[in-house]
Amino acid sequence: MHTILATLLAWPAVLLAPATAADGFATGTTGGVAGPTVTVTTAAQLAQYAGANTPYTIMVAGRITASGMITVVANKSILGVGSTAEITGGGLQLGTTTRPGNNVIIRNIRFGNASDDSISVTNKAHHVWIDHNEFLPGYDGSLDIKRQSTNVTVSWNRFLGTDKTMLLGHSDTYTADVGYLRVTYHHNWFEGSNQRHPRVRFGEPVHVYNNYYKNIGLYGIASTENAGVVAEGNYFENVPYPCHSTGGYAESAPGRLVQRGNAFVNSGACEAGGAVTEPSTFYSYTLDPASSVPSLVTAGAGVGRL
Repeated sequence: MHTILATLLAWPAVLLAPATAADGFATGTTGGVAGPTVTVTTAAQLAQYAGANTPYTIMVAGRITASGMITVVANKSILGVGSTAEITGGGLQLGTTTRPGNNVIIRNIRFGNASDDSISVTNKAHHVWIDHNEFLPGYDGSLDIKRQSTNVTVSWNRFLGTDKTMLLGHSDTYTADVGYLRVTYHHNWFEGSNQRHPRVRFGEPVHVYNNYYKNIGLYGIASTENAGVVAEGNYFENVPYPCHSTGGYAESAPGRLVQRGNAFVNSGACEAGGAVTEPSTFYSYTLDPASSVPSLVTAGAGVGRL
């Protein structure tokens, strides 16, 4: 382990620390910057440091094969080294009912073949930044945010062939999520994925901007159970149903969705309606034109792009 760390420290610094600060609703997230930096190569090592009650910056080197969910508690940065960091067979759960997963950064890691979710942000976790990762198919969701979690940004990730891609809100009956679930999704690349990009219940505002949707199986965005979603500057290519909202979706009641400045190529219409609190009430952001999104996102999203 010490030999690996010495090798990593000789690599360019861009591989060892976040290149930029969290934006969107996760603004102010610092992760494990207040603690030491450690390198892990096994699931046991990752679980040890991710579950510690003190801050850590955890460098993931190579492939880690996990069994089930690894608990991540407050004040952690989990960063992949280079372009080969991978967690397979299991996933990361941010927080438990007694140990919150607040102030967490996850960057530059490939997730695949998870036995449950790849990442679950749950149990009132807040200030979470999930950035420049890659998600391959697993058993359940790729990235779920639920149970009164809030102030999360999901940016510059690639989702390839996933099914239940991103759930926001636990269930139709979990009304405790009202007033939480403020999430920013921007510059993510969804390719050959199926649904939930995201599927939203209750959250407002949920900001979905400058994402690239290509060859989507079922639908892009679903706003349900009176959620409030702003979808702008996205590029939908070969997407049969870019947005569900005023008609609800499946068994879920209708939501609200404002759409503007999106591009639709060989795609259906975006179902929109209702007023939504503007994200600019909470933070500033720069919107790229939808026509630029495919080139920007394919060049910058995923692992090894920091």
